[in-house]
Amino acid sequence: MAMTEREKEWADKMRRFIKVELKRANVTYAELARRLNEHGLEGETEASVNSKLVRGTFSATFLMAVLAVLEITALVLAEL
Repeated sequence: MAMTEREKEWADKMRRFIKVELKRANVTYAELARRLNEHGLEGETEASVNSKLVRGTFSATFLMAVLAVLEITALVLAEL
């Protein structure tokens, strides 16, 4: 099923948000994958993280786990 333009906009916003937060935290894709595995998202690899962020599509579970491992406690949607 193809994404609507609005869905593409949100996917791009979340992809950019995660990339900025990773940069801010000085966390590589490999390190993010390691942390995600430690938090129970078994099977995540540097390549799978890269793929998700290149596509800009990922599950809410992945997003919430990324927020948790980066210790992001608040997200203001209006600022995205």
